Amino acid sequence: MVIGYQLSATDYYPLLTTHSPMTLSLCIIVKNEEIALPQCLNSVKDVVEEMVVLDTGSSDRTVEIARQFGAKVQRFTWCNDFSAARNEALKYVTGDWVLVLDADEILVPEILPDLQQIVDSDRFLVVNLLRQEVGAIQSPYSLVSRLFRRHRDIYFTRPYHAIIDDSVTEILCREPHWQIASLDMVAVLHYGYQQQQIAQKDKFAQAEKIMSGFLASHPDDPYVCSKLGALYVQIGKVVPGIELLERGLKYAAKNEEILYELHYHLGIAYSCNRQIPQAIASYQAATRLNVSSFLKLGAYNNLGSLWQKIGDLPQAKSTYQKVLQIDPNFAVGYYNLGISLKAMGEFGEAIAAYERAIQLNPEYAQAYQNLGVVLLKLGQVKEGLTVFQQAIALYESSNPTLAKQLYQSLQDMGFQPVASSD
Repeated sequence: MVIGYQLSATDYYPLLTTHSPMTLSLCIIVKNEEIALPQCLNSVKDVVEEMVVLDTGSSDRTVEIARQFGAKVQRFTWCNDFSAARNEALKYVTGDWVLVLDADEILVPEILPDLQQIVDSDRFLVVNLLRQEVGAIQSPYSLVSRLFRRHRDIYFTRPYHAIIDDSVTEILCREPHWQIASLDMVAVLHYGYQQQQIAQKDKFAQAEKIMSGFLASHPDDPYVCSKLGALYVQIGKVVPGIELLERGLKYAAKNEEILYELHYHLGIAYSCNRQIPQAIASYQAATRLNVSSFLKLGAYNNLGSLWQKIGDLPQAKSTYQKVLQIDPNFAVGYYNLGISLKAMGEFGEAIAAYERAIQLNPEYAQAYQNLGVVLLKLGQVKEGLTVFQQAIALYESSNPTLAKQLYQSLQDMGFQPVASSD
């Protein structure tokens, strides 16, 4: 994302101009996205004047679906380069502003009334959008430069994780009157990091191949060091991942968003390598940077887990409370806070934390299980067994082995839950 200043909803109105409303175009590249595409296009059909869909070789109903939504469909032969495809799609855009989405993303409905007001301002070149990574185990939020004015010199670079940032930086040097802003509310929901979808699309192998090729000719690029280093850690190549992330720190200069990613992923890498002091230091460095508080949520959450792991429960509790100040609807934060409170003997508060996690995510099996433990500790056997049965039922669909183990553990303790299914 291009560095800019934070833009809140109250900022929109003074920025409006009296000229005719600006037009907004959707720009998207696709391949075999017949399942995800309808939801994506439906989320923007009432806010964009034009949909440009670039198909890179679909063999399913993707093209047919796009045309049903009135999209302009263009064909492009895939060349293993996302920036080349995105730049090709930009050639067909005619709107004043461009919104770039992927098929596994949707525009949040609550943001729709604000988009027209944002693009009608004559001050902005780019507006960074806050994206929620649905199903992501680690980073729940990211900031993406996906809403920008149609400018002849804006184009994408990088074959994987393609971005406009390099070209925008060049424009700002020549045209310093433009401003960059970042929205302070979630604008995009991204479903691509859900583990099942990653496995289906073999994204890991594709990403590693493309980014490794780019790194070979750009060995000092901090952005690709961050992205590829994080990928290495995720697929178990921890040592080369750490090497790349540390290399990126040497060249990231004052780009605090990239610095945040580097420190954050180093925290994950050091944790995987059982280098706990280094992991704590990396997360703390990440939280000190001047980036969106939503981006810091992942670092704070992981830092809390490390405090808990080394037995510093007050620090863990305090850190999870910071997480929930940032996002009061973060179910995992309440679950983690509940674990710390339970370990500290603060059972009443632990129950409240687990119940809030369940309220936010009714299918949170681990929260039900830990809530059951606390209730049994307090002698509330009937309530505890009821909650455990809910946990078992959820595990039966997601992890049958764990469901049977939990059922057997309760039997071993002398309790009689309803029998688990075979």
